[in-house]
Amino acid sequence: MTEYAVVDPATGETVASYPTATDEQVEQAIAAASAAHRGWSRSSTVQERAALLRRVAELHRERKDELAALIVREMGKTVTAAEGEVDFAADIYEYNADNAETVTADQPIDLVEGSQGTAVIRRASLGPLLGVMPWNFPYYQVARFAGPNLAVGNTIVLKHAPQCPESAAAIEQVFLDAGFPEGAYVNVYASNDQAATIIADPRVQGVSLTGSERAGTAVAEVAGRHLKKVALELGGSDPFVLLSTDDLDGAVSAAVEARMDNSGQSCNAAKRFVVHTDLYEDFLAKMTAAMTAIVPADPTKAETELGPLSSLRAAETLDAQVQRAVAHGATLVAGGTRTGAFFEPTVLTDVTPDNPAYGEEFFGPVAVVYSVPDEDAAVELANDTGFGLGSYVFTTDPAQGERVADRIEAGMVYVNLVLADSPELPFGGVKRSGTSREMGLLAADEFVNKKLVRIG
Repeated sequence: MTEYAVVDPATGETVASYPTATDEQVEQAIAAASAAHRGWSRSSTVQERAALLRRVAELHRERKDELAALIVREMGKTVTAAEGEVDFAADIYEYNADNAETVTADQPIDLVEGSQGTAVIRRASLGPLLGVMPWNFPYYQVARFAGPNLAVGNTIVLKHAPQCPESAAAIEQVFLDAGFPEGAYVNVYASNDQAATIIADPRVQGVSLTGSERAGTAVAEVAGRHLKKVALELGGSDPFVLLSTDDLDGAVSAAVEARMDNSGQSCNAAKRFVVHTDLYEDFLAKMTAAMTAIVPADPTKAETELGPLSSLRAAETLDAQVQRAVAHGATLVAGGTRTGAFFEPTVLTDVTPDNPAYGEEFFGPVAVVYSVPDEDAAVELANDTGFGLGSYVFTTDPAQGERVADRIEAGMVYVNLVLADSPELPFGGVKRSGTSREMGLLAADEFVNKKLVRIG
């Protein structure tokens, strides 16, 4: 039987392991979520649900140190980043509490001239939902799924990543301690096969997954077969397009921040750096110097900027990708060395379209830098990917910023700033990067019945 296990990537030590749920426990989880939706969800007011979410936010802040320590150990996140993630999760719950009445309010429809009576769109919860969450942001990812759905009255069955069993249990305890009833939010250590069973169950009304393309394909296949709504947030190979600047050092600093966030393990991290020819050589030199100045170190230390990757397997996968890229003609400008689960910041150039690396996502501290002669070439290269999650454009020309933002094929475009995610801003992509939006007011519309009520 497979197990959920805590394996500290910094040391390789297996700290604790937990058995996968039995089929009976999976059934109990579904039944509890279904009962909570039939009872609590339909009897509670939006104001009551908002108050509970506000308490969830408070408990995240009160327990920040212990929650952060769990994910430092589970997936190697630096302690400073872990504390920041807990705060961000709290902000998301608070935002959904503040806006619960707005997203559930009736939406009047202006009837055509001569029509009598009224018409509104009334939003109602669908029922129990399955969330399949990743390891890279164990609290934030759950918050952006659970927050808006609990606000509208859906209930949650949560399958977290197998390497995050303790943070998964801690989140469930937060919901219980905040006053949510049994079944409103249920953590289950389900296997992949059991997750498919949950999706197929007629009591479950939808599934949201954040993860790899492979996982997204598998979940979407099962959901489609059973006519279930599915929301997917998958990978990305986000371009960072630098066309002009009057502060190259500032642009380089932003580029490094956008690449190194979460030790490079972020779906919407900048991964491909598309730089105008006039700036390319200086940018490459400065970025290489800045990247290589960051030394992998103990993630429990406050001063550490780069910890291990999430697991030895993740580091080995990244190592193989870099070696394969070089074998197919890429230039290794700096880095490329792995020590256990720790991976040096790495810079590659000369990655051509015939190189396997050209279409891959590097999930770790690896930057690929390209030179382009003009705006058109920059946009063409930025869009020449199967992914379409986020993107970044740096230019001193406001009109160019607007123009390039319109032309880039992505769910999000940030102009002249990075790491600007915020609870009110929708998050999601197009193409192979996903099908939905989380956070912001749009998040609450993913799993609701937008019911027409027409009165004559």
